Amino acid sequence: MRFLVLSGLSGAGKTTARNALEDLGYFMVDNLPPAFWQGLYQGLEARGVARAGVVVDLRARAFLDGLEEALSALNPTVVFLEARPEVLLRRFNLTRRLHPLGAGNLLREIGEERKALSPLRARADLILDTSDLSPRELTEALARFLGEERGFLLRLLSFGFKWGVPQEADLVLDVRPFPNPHYDPHLRPKTGLDPEVKAYVFQEAFEPYYRALLTTLGLAAEGARREGRRAYTAAVGCTGGKHRSVALAERLAEELSGRFAVEVVHRDVEKE
Repeated sequence: MRFLVLSGLSGAGKTTARNALEDLGYFMVDNLPPAFWQGLYQGLEARGVARAGVVVDLRARAFLDGLEEALSALNPTVVFLEARPEVLLRRFNLTRRLHPLGAGNLLREIGEERKALSPLRARADLILDTSDLSPRELTEALARFLGEERGFLLRLLSFGFKWGVPQEADLVLDVRPFPNPHYDPHLRPKTGLDPEVKAYVFQEAFEPYYRALLTTLGLAAEGARREGRRAYTAAVGCTGGKHRSVALAERLAEELSGRFAVEVVHRDVEKE
């Protein structure tokens, strides 16, 4: 099991980093005293957990006497976050939170905290100064260091408007203007996965509309990826979710697969 210790100065971004690690599949425990780390490690490993970690900072200062022993026993990957004093001051002023030492002099408290956590910093495999990092940049830096960068995923979800618009959709594409195979008795029992249905839907007169949908979806997905999104969901809807939306989602996925990792789900294809 990969075991990680996340530490650092208050206000340096540990909450953001912990959330990022959880998104990467790490089972994170906040401020567990070092004396219990080995028990946590053994218990999680026995249950097949592949990635886990603990967050430790000055709030656990009464228990840090067992730190060196725990580090030696487990040899974890240690990540330490810090920031310039003026940046930490600004962040505390913005959030109006008290420093864990709570003495009322932030600069002195920051200095005392830095000294108290110096053994962890000295053992760190990665020291990140977050002074000039956005939350997204901090997340990306952690993923790069751990070798667990996740690519962008474009999800295409076909659906029928009669069954409701998917709530998870970032973008809804209405493909009801395309020819409807439902009115052809021969095609009605088939789905948008059938070549005959596709041929019926993609008539030449509707090609400009399809190209416009393709361009819109490509631009929207690219914008989401550029903003640091991990995934983007486009819902492709027709009346019943059996013919046109299925065919369109499949063709859009095929044409965009060279630019994005694409996942296709047909929500309503089996409904009547």
